[in-house]
Amino acid sequence: MESSPIIAPSILAADFAHLATSVHNIEGAADWVHVDVMDNHFVPNLTIGLPVVQSLRKATSIPFDVHLMITDPERWAPGYAEAGAYNVTFHAEACENPVSLAKTLRAAGAKAGLAIDRDTPVEPYLELLPYVDTLLIMTIKAGFGGQKFMPEMLEKVRDVRRRIKAKDLQVRLEVDGGIAADTIEQAAEAGADAFVAGTAVYGAEDPAEAIRKLRALAERAMAPA
Repeated sequence: MESSPIIAPSILAADFAHLATSVHNIEGAADWVHVDVMDNHFVPNLTIGLPVVQSLRKATSIPFDVHLMITDPERWAPGYAEAGAYNVTFHAEACENPVSLAKTLRAAGAKAGLAIDRDTPVEPYLELLPYVDTLLIMTIKAGFGGQKFMPEMLEKVRDVRRRIKAKDLQVRLEVDGGIAADTIEQAAEAGADAFVAGTAVYGAEDPAEAIRKLRALAERAMAPA
């Protein structure tokens, strides 16, 4: 893998009363800000929506990696692209026509991401890789922060990495769930090159330093043998 790792701290683990400050605290260290949008329908939790993303977008220059854990992403996803999100990821389980939505998102100026939840096999979606910019593998069950990393999900990561390599695709392979200093190397070795970290960053005394440590671990694991 030639790409350098992307570290995307999840603001789901930040203090919601001080989101702008939480984002400022990772400037210069984070590559993306991971924004979890949950609708209390697709997942049993409710977080933030478009107005918060629009406001927060004005507060920082870090690219937004918006992860839509919502039903009917066809209706809502384009608004996040128009709000200036760099990458908008929707769930395979919630979308009738992922290729069509990916095209819509790209036309609206964002990169398009497809997310695969814990219990969803990845094989049916390998054919869609040429149509997306990011494939996100959940290494936990979508919907809650602070869950324990599931190493058995890395088989999916390996499958996707093999396909990306075989077809020479320019697709980011992202992992989300329980990524921390003790798990990021396993994920990187399996083929991931973008890492969502919530508690590991925002639970640390110095979030920026936590990001630098995670990056160093990922780089080490991704280095050619």
